[in-house]
Amino acid sequence: MSILQAIFLGVIQGLTEFLPVSSSGHLAIFQNLFHIGEGTQDLFLFDILLHLGTLIAIFVVYHKDIWKMIVETFGMIGDIFANIGHVIKKEETVKVIHTGYRKFVVMVIISTIPTGILGILMKDISEAAGKTLIMPGIFLLITAGLLFVADRAPEGNKTPKTSTYLDSIIVGITQGLATLPGISRSGTTITTLLLCGFEKKYAVKYSFIMSIPAVLGACVMEIKDAIGMKFEISYLVGLVVSAVVGYIAIKTMLVVVRKKKYIVFSIYCLIAGLVAIIGNFFIK
Repeated sequence: MSILQAIFLGVIQGLTEFLPVSSSGHLAIFQNLFHIGEGTQDLFLFDILLHLGTLIAIFVVYHKDIWKMIVETFGMIGDIFANIGHVIKKEETVKVIHTGYRKFVVMVIISTIPTGILGILMKDISEAAGKTLIMPGIFLLITAGLLFVADRAPEGNKTPKTSTYLDSIIVGITQGLATLPGISRSGTTITTLLLCGFEKKYAVKYSFIMSIPAVLGACVMEIKDAIGMKFEISYLVGLVVSAVVGYIAIKTMLVVVRKKKYIVFSIYCLIAGLVAIIGNFFIK
């Protein structure tokens, strides 16, 4: 893979991972159109590095929240063990989940469970769909519809303290379905959160932070296929580009959600989906 191809795909990954237009759909379309990596399986390694780049972007933007979540996770573990001692001694136990960040941690964990199950069950289907142009095109049309709905979603006010664990399960399921190429993960999850009544800024934070275990899990599943594959310097370039562009995309998405400008992305996904479907019948 050339440096220019790596930069190009790094930009596509960084933009589409966070903007609601589907990174997997765009990567599948461009790889099919330009035959990037054709005849080799080394793209497994490159895809892992691109996703790690977008993870870096999330950690940079939300480093304060992520650090607090880590601290509160260890705090909860400590309280759980303390409660075991209290039960043995027949003493009063302490409440484990008593802050917004602790509840946020639990909600992300709950969301990850259905995402992981669906990710495993749909892995082969997603890979097969990504080898065509028509399927990502169809799924992009679905994303366009979801974004059209998000643009008209009522204002919500749910925060970690007022949201429910059922909300976590629902958004986890939608994130799992977003493994299909063309179904935007951020678009689907943010739309779901807004329809569940979440406050807009919290919806974006929840969507991006809960992608961390999902992306890490997907990378772990692909590592076995990437072992022994040749590493190229262009792969590292792609990682850096996806991280930098991803950071810019997250900041852009915060503005988009606040101003409710989903309709622009809805129209884009509609056009991109139609182009991919039409191209399927003309491009070999």
